[in-house]
Amino acid sequence: MSAVPGSRERDSAGGSNFDSSRPNGKGVLGHEGSWAHDKPENVLTRQNKSKSEITDMVRSSTITVSHKAHILSMQKFGLRDTLVKSHVAQKEEDYTYLQNFRFFVGTYNVNGQSPKECLQPWLSHGIQAPDVYCVGFQELDLSKEAFFFHDTPKEEEWFKAVSDGLHPDAKYAKVKLIRLVGIMLLLYVKQEHAAHISEVDAETVGTGIMGRMGNKGGVAIRFRFHNTSICIVNSHLAAHTEEYERRNQDYKDICSRMQFYQVDPSLPPLTISKHDVILWLGDLNYRIEELDVEKVKKLIEEKAFQTLYAYDQLKNQVAAKAVFEGFTEGELTFQPTYKYDTGSDNWDTSEKCRAPAWCDRVLWKGKNITQLSYQSHMALKTSDHKPVSSVFDIGVRVINEELYRKTLEKIVHSLDKMENDNIPSVSLSKLEFCFQNVKYMQLQVESFTIHNGQVPCQFEFINKPDEVSYCKQWLNANPSRGFLLPDSDIEIELELYVNKTTATKLNSGEDKLEDILVLHLDRGKDYFLSVSGNYLPSCFGSPLHTLCYMREPILDLPLETITELTLMPVQTEDDGSQLENPMDIPKELWMMVDYLYRNAIQQEDLFQQPGLRSEFEHIRDCLDTGMIDTLSASNHSVAEALLLFLESLPEPVICHSAFHSCLECSGNYTASKQVISTLPTFHRNVFNYLMAFLQELLRNSAKNHLDENILASIFGSLLLRNPAGHQKLEMAEKKKAQEFIHQFLCNSL
Repeated sequence: MSAVPGSRERDSAGGSNFDSSRPNGKGVLGHEGSWAHDKPENVLTRQNKSKSEITDMVRSSTITVSHKAHILSMQKFGLRDTLVKSHVAQKEEDYTYLQNFRFFVGTYNVNGQSPKECLQPWLSHGIQAPDVYCVGFQELDLSKEAFFFHDTPKEEEWFKAVSDGLHPDAKYAKVKLIRLVGIMLLLYVKQEHAAHISEVDAETVGTGIMGRMGNKGGVAIRFRFHNTSICIVNSHLAAHTEEYERRNQDYKDICSRMQFYQVDPSLPPLTISKHDVILWLGDLNYRIEELDVEKVKKLIEEKAFQTLYAYDQLKNQVAAKAVFEGFTEGELTFQPTYKYDTGSDNWDTSEKCRAPAWCDRVLWKGKNITQLSYQSHMALKTSDHKPVSSVFDIGVRVINEELYRKTLEKIVHSLDKMENDNIPSVSLSKLEFCFQNVKYMQLQVESFTIHNGQVPCQFEFINKPDEVSYCKQWLNANPSRGFLLPDSDIEIELELYVNKTTATKLNSGEDKLEDILVLHLDRGKDYFLSVSGNYLPSCFGSPLHTLCYMREPILDLPLETITELTLMPVQTEDDGSQLENPMDIPKELWMMVDYLYRNAIQQEDLFQQPGLRSEFEHIRDCLDTGMIDTLSASNHSVAEALLLFLESLPEPVICHSAFHSCLECSGNYTASKQVISTLPTFHRNVFNYLMAFLQELLRNSAKNHLDENILASIFGSLLLRNPAGHQKLEMAEKKKAQEFIHQFLCNSL
């Protein structure tokens, strides 16, 4: 099930959701507690919240939900609403003043442990009571159940521990809790500030394998405090010293895919960067490189932190402008926070003997921010990480009511002078767009500029007659609507992205990269934009039986042949088709499985750790051109490509027609084998081939640490897909799909 712009989906905290319909699709699951969006009514009248409307403060294990606070709301002025808001925002300095508020930001990777200690040494000792608490956790629960299916009791345990550890000199309200598997973020404010918090929203992005799994990724809470917009991000990036490029990719994915939908549907979603203040915390997992373990420990013992810092991956990646551009981090005056023997201050003595590293960090971006402290807290010994905290004074813009009203009146008065019959007019820098050699899951972007004339205008791409969207599924305009002040410009990006939903019809020729976009001006004319391009067919998105009849690489075949084979119906049995000598299974599937069999049979975390996007593109090109000898990629990238291949099949390995039968007989291996025997020949061959490969992986579980439950969960949702609108599986269906696959992993085929 994909999240589409404007929709809001929620799932259990332990699951995951991947939107491959756009490269910026979000995993949008997570447990949330609280304040929702402001209602759109009264968008420009200021309101205050009475104390009776503010919930009791959180000082116990009960999750309380604060009512929504409203600030800077505005009356509707019809079509001029966004214009009024824009003018008011531009005049902000005329009616606001800066006031400092104290923010506490904390991060703690708890290694799947329950709280065993009071958290006050971390949260409240030695500081004055903060106005705002932003508290993040990683690895809240490492169990397979939390990863694949269920909520976790650890959420409530750590929520209670934090609530009990807040500063005793103040009362606090919980504003929001958001969790993605083991990544949790909590936001509290002092009771007296609750009436000045508004526009609260939270989102999650999973960056685990296929962008689907939430064991890595980020969660974020955004809100407006008085008149300053603030975004708090808690992330857990990819592990292992050598995986800094993967960490960089995780960071970029969180930035591009984390989007907060606005109350006003005419406005584009907000990204992290569109906030006045950004506070980013978490286990960023950047390590110390080029030094051996003993040298690192010696420098720590000498407290030569600045010498050690020169080898810090995050420092060097920031310097190379690969990540966190524009962010600031305070000086590291504390020893690395990872990795310790649990329950002690001793460095890791396990067999792996991990080198110490500053994995746990806090960075910030914005104006009027002063860091007062940045430290670790050695007193806490629950985890193999130490918690980190940073305290800030942040200048927040507070509204002067009288000046605000005067500013608003002046703006409305000036707008009243405008002639209603003024016709807006714009010029476009480009009207024709051609996308060359588009490939599967490889984003292409073309941009153009709208320049406005002398009349404020609102623009929007509109649907053509009898069409449900303003563009075809493989296209997106960003932003697709907005407004322009007189003599101003806006850049529009046209994003073309072919995925599993659109690839099959492009392969078959049923669809082409051709579209006309209609750009409509409110009270003005329409402009027509022509989009065209050519798509390079791919094995990704091709039916199984089609690929079995393609003895040559797909890019070596004439388009007419590809069209004929793609449109060919699934053969239930060999029916003497005029197409001769099909292969038992697609050669592309064999190439990936054979590569993994030869190189990755003992690979730890196989099918759980993501690969690199650039390597996926290389693998796809090797498969589509048949140049498999040139394949050079990590085992994780090939494994992820295999999963993406299975996900892209228009008819899953276990055909839609057999879906309900499989669920009904999960737990009965004899009946399950009977269902598989009824599948079309090529689908049956592929299923048996994959099960044999997975059984071989399990024979090496002592080395690769895979088990039947992990593989059954991952492959269950790919091989068995709900035929009803191709939605993602419900929880009960997901469990039955896992049970069905589990049988074939544990029994002889």
